[in-house]
Amino acid sequence: MSDIVNRVANSPIVTIDLEHFYEKGERVRFDLAPFLYQGLVVREVEYRERMKELDWSVYQDKLVAVHCSADAIVPTWALMLAVVNLQKVAKEVVIGDLKELEVHLMAKSLKNLDLEALKDRPVVIKGCSKMPVPDYAYGEVIRLILPVVKNIMFGEPCSTVPVYKRPREKKV
Repeated sequence: MSDIVNRVANSPIVTIDLEHFYEKGERVRFDLAPFLYQGLVVREVEYRERMKELDWSVYQDKLVAVHCSADAIVPTWALMLAVVNLQKVAKEVVIGDLKELEVHLMAKSLKNLDLEALKDRPVVIKGCSKMPVPDYAYGEVIRLILPVVKNIMFGEPCSTVPVYKRPREKKV
């Protein structure tokens, strides 16, 4: 009787699991709405004073999205001042909502993708994950790997959907 051979494990296919690029950590919002005068406007002196009085340690090592939930015109400097204070304690800070935070974190993490290891190889971008991988990540990984890979598939190595195949070079 012959041995069972795992052809998927022995193939040149490289699997990219975007879950491995997911930044671990607690995601929180820092909302400027409570700092607005009558919920409408930033009054600089009061705003700066309240920023000084705030216990920033509650954001220690967290991933923070700075935004304003009120329908108000918030000056850019007010957002920037919050970032200055959060930068001292938080693991990561962005101006925007939680979705923009996820995009930022994924973009930063995908910079560590080893493109040289993917050169002229078939690649499977894994489809299922336990972590909430943003759609942005799938587009970004395609953008990064397209110039170097032989082909791209989506799904699981045993069941994939073709996405891209490098055209054959014409022989002269």
